[in-house]
Amino acid sequence: MSEPQPTPTTPAPARLVRPVVLIGLMGAGKSSVGSRLADLIGVPFADSDKEIERAANLTIPEIFERYGEPHFRDGERRVIARLLDGRPQVLAIGGGAFMDPETRALIAARAVSVWLKADLHTLVQRTAGRSHRPLLNQGDPRRTLEQLMATRYPVYAQADVVVDTELGLTHAQTAGRIIAALEEHGRRTARGALEREDE
Repeated sequence: MSEPQPTPTTPAPARLVRPVVLIGLMGAGKSSVGSRLADLIGVPFADSDKEIERAANLTIPEIFERYGEPHFRDGERRVIARLLDGRPQVLAIGGGAFMDPETRALIAARAVSVWLKADLHTLVQRTAGRSHRPLLNQGDPRRTLEQLMATRYPVYAQADVVVDTELGLTHAQTAGRIIAALEEHGRRTARGALEREDE
């Protein structure tokens, strides 16, 4: 008896050939969705903020307080460069990293950037009561998020791929949206991140 053949609608596994960098504001789901995305594709996942803290043996707020933002951004750029220099992986970066022109150019040269775009209501709901986010611990969190959206969203729009994320979506559903968007990006450009093994 012959082995059953896959149906024509069964996709071949996707292979990551270029790093994928997730950008977005706090609460967009970069770390949780990024980890799920990496699992689905079968590649490593890294979070640049955690790597920075590990390298400095300090938390991000402590680095800012002791050395200031310029020092932090320099270290952040070096860590992101190192993470993009190895085998392809999914990388979540801090909300302010993509605002740095040098870091943005580095990502454009070595990776495919994906903006996880969320509306204000979604961000407010997801960040409510989380004390580890220093930017939201002063004043009105909703107003802070509004200001960050106004400043950062025009720059985030330069990302290679934009994927909407919203309340009610599971991490796997959002990861599925990213995979579909990456495949569409690959069809439109010569610098895609995903390849199907039957291609």
